[in-house]
Amino acid sequence: MFSKQIFLVAISVVSMTLGGCASYRPAPAAFHEALNKPYLLDAGDRVRLTVFEQEGLTNTYSIDQAGYISVPLIGSVPARGKTIQQIEAQVAAKLRKGYLRDPDVAVDVDRYRPIFVMGEVGAAGQYSYVPGLTAQKAIAIAGGFSARANQKDVDITRQFNGESLTGRVTISDPVLPGDTVYVRERFF
Repeated sequence: MFSKQIFLVAISVVSMTLGGCASYRPAPAAFHEALNKPYLLDAGDRVRLTVFEQEGLTNTYSIDQAGYISVPLIGSVPARGKTIQQIEAQVAAKLRKGYLRDPDVAVDVDRYRPIFVMGEVGAAGQYSYVPGLTAQKAIAIAGGFSARANQKDVDITRQFNGESLTGRVTISDPVLPGDTVYVRERFF
């Protein structure tokens, strides 16, 4: 009877271990490719648009859910999936059409879209992104690991080339604006 119980416990431990392995998802190659690409704007970002010698146009503009910024005189400018240099060129081109002869436009990211930290952390939720953020720092911002957290690696979901990619990475990996960091529960 005792050996039968040990056998059943051993079988359940093995099945739990194999079940955990079945859900393992290494980060796809394109996942880390996003780290080396220029930053692409999206809904939730806020940009600082400066049109030199035009104080009425110089302001901060939030990118709306449709992916546009609304600039006085020229109206909506598509921003989703664009770099800040592309936005500068678009705004300058629209201003040249009947408003300014040679507009000097500069765009900077004023505030990045938030990140999300979920799972086995002290306070799961939405947090502000700051450049240089790693998964470990994001977890610290979210109240640190819970007592049941797997502290070795995390799952990060990010948007890249129009698709959602999820990969398992170490906690020292960088986090990008809009990423979701998920801390799994450890089994033992």
